Amino acid sequence: MGSLYLIATPIGNLEDITLRAIRLLREVDLIAAEDTRHTGRLLAHYEIDTSQISYHEHNKLTRLDTVLKALETGDVALVSDAGTPGLSDPGYELVQAVIAHGFPVVPVPGPSALTAALVASGLPTDAFVYAGFLPRRATERRRLLAELADEQRTLVAFESPHRLAAALRDIEAIWGNREIAVARELTKLHEEIWRGPVSEAREHFAGEVRGEITLVIGGASGAPSPWDEERVRNQVTRLMGQGLSHGEAAKAVAQDSGWSRRDIYQSTIDIDRAGREKRDDRPQRRTEIR
Repeated sequence: MGSLYLIATPIGNLEDITLRAIRLLREVDLIAAEDTRHTGRLLAHYEIDTSQISYHEHNKLTRLDTVLKALETGDVALVSDAGTPGLSDPGYELVQAVIAHGFPVVPVPGPSALTAALVASGLPTDAFVYAGFLPRRATERRRLLAELADEQRTLVAFESPHRLAAALRDIEAIWGNREIAVARELTKLHEEIWRGPVSEAREHFAGEVRGEITLVIGGASGAPSPWDEERVRNQVTRLMGQGLSHGEAAKAVAQDSGWSRRDIYQSTIDIDRAGREKRDDRPQRRTEIR
């Protein structure tokens, strides 16, 4: 019976790999790689000729049986394109299946963009929250940021370069002008770790941005602060748009905003009135009898 080795691989610089990882990549019977071409360059650099199969987001479920069958007779290594497999990469379902079938799962620690950015950020590292990749859709991203607005621990998230400007804009709008570190192209030739307030980060990264991005953001300071009136009104409007009554929306917002239900109701009473007036102004359909 074989073991599944979760092997961390370089996030950029090919020298950032452990001796143990190199040895195991040579010794296992099969390597399940997120991108066999990408991993092939690493294997060629270290003159490793172990067989590979692809294991990525689009085939991860159909590959389970292949990996499980291989484990019956030998060891298998799981690697992602960069860093530790299973962290915002395919691997969770495979680890679950391997454990369920009684095979050992062995972590082989090494590079991780998450920890590299965190320790170099200059922000508190004693406790942090990892949010993975920020949602692609703006509405989902803003909803997540709103949920984490009062989190006092340092926050770490991944972001793509072409969505960075929008993400920074939403972070400042929802969280305020917090301290942030933007780590780009970690361990690579053009590595950059930018530190400062979010408003200045927006200016710095206003142009074309390239490379992998890791964001490290300071947590909320002190006790949760009450929402401003605009945020209260926007949230009530959103909830009413989902079908809640004015009173129900005010009650829901009161739980998180620091406002009383009565104050919310008074501040946003015109939202309900405007909605009724808009409905009343709609042209009425006439039915003609011929």
